[in-house]
Amino acid sequence: MNGQIDTSPIRLIVGASAGIGLAMTRHWLTGDTGSSGYVVAVSRHATGSPELIALQQQGLPLVCLDVDITHPSQLEDLAGQLKARELSPQVVVNCAGLLHQQPDELLPEKKLEEVNLESLQNVFTLNAFAPILLAKALLPVMPKNQHTVFASLSARVGSVSDNHLGGWYSYRASKAAQNQLMRTLAIETRRRRPQLCVLSLHPGTTDTALSKPFQRNVPADKLFSAEYAAEKLAWIIDNATQEDHGRFIAWDGQDIPW
Repeated sequence: MNGQIDTSPIRLIVGASAGIGLAMTRHWLTGDTGSSGYVVAVSRHATGSPELIALQQQGLPLVCLDVDITHPSQLEDLAGQLKARELSPQVVVNCAGLLHQQPDELLPEKKLEEVNLESLQNVFTLNAFAPILLAKALLPVMPKNQHTVFASLSARVGSVSDNHLGGWYSYRASKAAQNQLMRTLAIETRRRRPQLCVLSLHPGTTDTALSKPFQRNVPADKLFSAEYAAEKLAWIIDNATQEDHGRFIAWDGQDIPW
């Protein structure tokens, strides 16, 4: 990048072509906090996303990379592409997640009889395994001698102690697994990467494709727009300190019990 990005923030967003990831990309590119920095937008079809293309056509500092984070080889390639482009992100945010696939390919389980191995494997692959493998691939290309943040979107339903309703076996368990992996990463990196802040974030119930089939009983004031959720989460990330390292935080800044 011709040496022009050394003093500007670089933020990498996974799942950047839709939902909260897209809203966060727009926020950091067009808002006051991101006007001088770069965003690396990562998704399976980032270079073909009309929304991301429109942002690039505005001349905004946006790099789009096509990566499926469920494939370790593509994560390794992502790290290689960042090195080749001399992009060393100070912030990495994973917004990718899986709750259902429509019309009926995958649905949250309401009872034990609906649990099956294929669904468990598919949901765990993206919600639990991909975030820690993303960290494994990208931490080596993040700056080591300055404040950095690795954040992944979790969910309140991943809280074991807050589970009072049951159901949603795969999604709940995969988010709980992600939380444990992120917590373990935070403990290790406190020693090895003392300037890294690892965060697990709950965005609240957001009006995206992920929650669309399950919004009927959500009060209007509890259903957030993607833009609102992105703004709240971006503020937490931008203002995170080492005291926040290893926390599981809701959109309003409150801690969620593990």
